[in-house]
This record gives sequence, structure tokens and C-alpha cells, in this order.
Amino acid sequence: MPLLTRITGPRDLDRLSLEELNQLAEEIRTFLVDAVSKTGGHLGPNLGVVELTLALHRVFDSPKDKVLWDTGHQSYVHKLLTGRQDFSKLKMKGGLSGYPSQAESEHDVIENSHASTVLGWADGIAKANQVLDRDDHVVAVIGDGALTGGMAWEALNNIAAAKDRPLVIVVNDNERSYAPTIGGLANHLATLRTTDGYERFLARTKEVLERTPVVGRPLYDTLHGAKKGLKDFIAPQGMFEDLGLKYVGPIDGHDLEALESALTRAKRFGGPVIVHCLTEKGRGYQPALADEADRFHAVGRIHPDTGLPISTSGADWTSVFGDEMLKLGKEREDVVAITAAMLQPVGLDKFAKAFPDRVYDVGIAEQHGAVSAAGLAHGGVHPVFAVYATFLNRAFDQVLMDVALHKCGVTFVLDRAGVTGTDGASHNGMWDMSILQVVPGLRLAAPRDADQVRAQLREAVAVDDAPTVVRFSKGAVGPAVPAVGRVGGMDVLRAPGTDTPDVLLVSVGALAPMCLEIADLLNKQGISTTVVDPRWVKPVDEAMAPLAERHRVVVTVEDNSRVGGVGSAVAQALRDAGVDVPLRDFGIPPRFLDHASRAEVLAEIGLTAPDIARQVTGLVARLDGRYDRAGAEADQVEAARD
Repeated sequence: MPLLTRITGPRDLDRLSLEELNQLAEEIRTFLVDAVSKTGGHLGPNLGVVELTLALHRVFDSPKDKVLWDTGHQSYVHKLLTGRQDFSKLKMKGGLSGYPSQAESEHDVIENSHASTVLGWADGIAKANQVLDRDDHVVAVIGDGALTGGMAWEALNNIAAAKDRPLVIVVNDNERSYAPTIGGLANHLATLRTTDGYERFLARTKEVLERTPVVGRPLYDTLHGAKKGLKDFIAPQGMFEDLGLKYVGPIDGHDLEALESALTRAKRFGGPVIVHCLTEKGRGYQPALADEADRFHAVGRIHPDTGLPISTSGADWTSVFGDEMLKLGKEREDVVAITAAMLQPVGLDKFAKAFPDRVYDVGIAEQHGAVSAAGLAHGGVHPVFAVYATFLNRAFDQVLMDVALHKCGVTFVLDRAGVTGTDGASHNGMWDMSILQVVPGLRLAAPRDADQVRAQLREAVAVDDAPTVVRFSKGAVGPAVPAVGRVGGMDVLRAPGTDTPDVLLVSVGALAPMCLEIADLLNKQGISTTVVDPRWVKPVDEAMAPLAERHRVVVTVEDNSRVGGVGSAVAQALRDAGVDVPLRDFGIPPRFLDHASRAEVLAEIGLTAPDIARQVTGLVARLDGRYDRAGAEADQVEAARD
């Protein structure tokens, strides 16, 4: 019987020998490749933390002791060891989340999936333990990439201030976040990795002392915990200890004995300790190791033997943006690019290859990236900061007070906007069009297709006195949606065919095909509809109010939170213009959405053509005095969703 099938909880590991543990590590890697190749998911990071996770659960007693994972995409091994071995629906509706999830297990604590937050969580839990006189241990696992985030260093500053507050920080150092880690901290960690004199010294000493009876092993342990002077003499590890943090390492992150020894010493210390572990992302799987871009950080469905994708879709939104950025870079020497440790995922890899001196990877530091962009704009260039929509939330203050207040010409390109689905609540880009509505002077574009991505990106970088935003969806981009006319700056996607139309349907971004389907369904009910794409949803086009006034009902449809989104902005614009037309806004309800496919999530929240058409039909019926029981039931369903 495979060892893995006998593991139902962390304490089952206690009775395994070292040989069995190493066998279990190989079984886990085989399981991960087989399972994740069928579903897609974060493969490379989990292959790299197998031994580390085994050691953590051998040394610490979860869930009493809290093992916290920064970002959490490397928690698959943790899931396997805590009783969750059905990966058949990983990241699918009803299956395991791709991140830790409190709903899944008492062993999971943090599920927000945004990097650099774990040390703040650990600091707070350790303080609570101290206040309540608990002897629980707190372990925070953070990658070298996440350590580039400013929040991590703010937390370290506080953690180091309490010399007697137990807290173990495990630095999972694989030289990568998505791609190779960038920055001064990365250089320091590289120095620790490559200055191997201390570890060579210990290895030779261990070899001799382990042959020495009685005192050999205790003496080795003493040397391995040697004080700062010896360490600084052999390798420049003083940075962490100068902060007031005990430092242990670097440790081979695939040596179970060394890991358990280091973690046990850290557990005994009684204060804040950093355990620096060197791991290999994608370990044990040759296709991942051969992938220089990101070591199979995240994959779709692949052939397990070759690592090649099972199927390929058409062009995606990200690649359309990336290709157009390359063209812009060739045309304008003043266009530069910024990424927060995600060069390839946001489509800037081609630009970086062509113009390596005009791309800046700031690490996982969106706040710094936004402020740096303001400085670049002030210096006379036009920065394009490409970032996932959900991660721009972290830099809101900088967008407001550094970029917008100073009227800096910075373009923010938001990838993965709207419902993204399988990565769960933290990765849906459903807040950007709400939080950015309050930023004075900011202009926000929501392209409906690839042609509009290209056109609106160019329109955005032409603005040099205000921030601009271009946001688009995740995945394959569909066929072009042609305009049949224009009103002001808005594209008309469908004309009503009558001088007295019923509904003005305002279609936002990638939902244009669905909005045209809604119009078709309404037409079958005898309801005439004009469909417009505002293109630039902030500010609301001046032509919107007079156009709305010629209709009986205004309906907005957006892939964003209903609270404070485009619908709210259009409603306010109509009120300001004195246009008293009923408005119904459709969007994402203000709640965190469980992981599922994009289509399943949209269906669950009622953001589908049949759902919306049914409710709009009821609204028009009320205006006609034909409101019936069906309309009442539709209202009740919508109220329940909200």
C-alpha cells in the first residue's frame, strides 16, 4: 500500500522512518504531477516544498500550532498531509480550493492569497498567544519573492521588537516568485546561497563529529547554532540578525534531517527566528525544471510525461496587450513598462526582450511600483504598469495621492479583471471599477474585444496629464464585436430600429456579446433595445444623459461589483443632468465568490443573458402596467442573490 494513502493527518508522519519519509516525498511528487496535470494548478511551487512541508508537520503540531502560508499557492502538499487527497476537482466547483481555505480544514488559517501578508498575520497571532498565555507556536512560511514586498518588512520591524515572543519565519528561497526574484534582497539571499563556506565547514565538521562517540552530535548542534560572529566571518548573514532576528541557515530544503534539526532548534528558541531554506521550484519533474520562464508556476491541463498542454485556445487578452505594447515600444522611445514580479503573466515578456533597459520589475511591491511610475512620468517618460486587477487594490492610495494628485501620465493595465473563477475569492478582479471611480481626473477604459484593447491602449498612453486605466478579462478573447454607429465617444453596438426605443443597454467591456444576446431576447418579447459600449467608462460620456432621455429604461451590465461601479456612476450622471429615467444595474454582488469556472460563477450570481433579460422584461412590464406574478418572482430571486 502506498504510504500516502495511510496519511490522514499530520501525526501519522510521526511513526515513519527517514527512509519512509523520503519514499513518501517521492510519492507526493508523483501524485502532484498526475493530479495537477488533469486539472491545472500551481505545480512548480508545490514540487519544491515537499520535504519542507513534511518537516513542518513533523516538528509542529497543527492545528494547535499555526502553520501559515504566504500566498498559499504552495499549500497542496499541506492539504495532502492534512487529510485532503481528492484532487479530482481541484479549483473546480465543489472541489478543493487552489489556496488554503478555512472552510476546508481546521489546519488552514490564511486564505487571502495576496503575497507578503503572512508575517503580519503571524505577528498578530503571536501577540494574541502572549496576551492569552498560550504556548502555541506560530510558523510563517514566506517565499523569497514575497519578501520583496514592503508589508513583509513592516512586519519584520515589529516582530524583531519582541525578543521573547516565539515566532518561526521559514524563508522558502527558490530564487523565484513567478519568475526569478529581482531586487536588492534577492541579491543578498543570492550571496547567502553562493557563499557556501559556512555550510561546507559544517558538513565537514558533521562528518567528523558524527564518528565521535557521546559528544559528537551535541557538539555539532552547538556549532550549527553558532553565534553571529562565526557566521559573519564565513558568510554575510548579518542583515537578519542586525534586525534582531535569530538566523538559522541556509538549510538544504530537500534534506529532511537538516530541516527537522533546524526547525526543532527554532521551535526551542523562545523568540523570533528565521530559518532560511533553499528549495528548487519544480523539483523532481524535468519538464518543470526545463521551463526557464517560471518552472511551471501555474499550468493548465498538460500531458504528465511531457508537460505539454493538452489543448490550446485562441489568442488571449494578455497576449493581445503584450503584442501591442511591443509595437508601441518600437514607435515611442518614451514608453516604459513596470511589473510587480509578474513579467510573463501580464504579457510584458516580449517588450522586455526587445527593450530590456525600459522595463522595471519592482518585485511584489505594487505600492512602490505606482509611486515609481509617478516619478517616471514626472521625469518625462510614459510608464505602463501592468498588474492583475485584484492586486491594484493594494496600491490605491498611491494611485490617488501620488499619481492622480500630481496629474501624472501613468497608464495602469489591469489583467484578469472581473470574474476570474477558479482561483477563488481573492483573485476575482471585481473591485477596480468601483474603487477607481473616486479618483479625480482618472480615465478608465474597458475594451470589449482585441481591436479595442489595441485602440484604447494607444488612447491611454496618449494622455500625459492624468492616470489612465485599461482593464480586460482573463482567458481567450472572442471575435471582434463591430460597432454600427457612434454617439459622442460611445460605440453603438445595436440600433433599436424605432424612434421610441424601450431600453438603453449599457454594455461594459468583455460582456458585449452577452449584452447583444440580451437585446435579442428582449426583441423577442417586443422590447426594442439600443446597446452601447461606452468604451471609456470613467468619466461618463457627456452623450449618455441625452441618449438615456430618449429611452424608457436604462440598464447597465458590468463585470465588476454593483456597489459603486459603472452603474452607480451612470445613475449619478443621469441625476446630475436631471434625466429621470428608471435605471437597473447588473453586476457582481458585494460578496466573496467561491472558486468555480467563470461561467459557473456568472450563472450563480445571475449575470447571464436569460437572467438579465427576464428581469428587464419585468421592469418594462411594470412601466406598461403589465406587471404579473412572474415579474414578482424574478424580483424575489434577484433580492435573494443580493
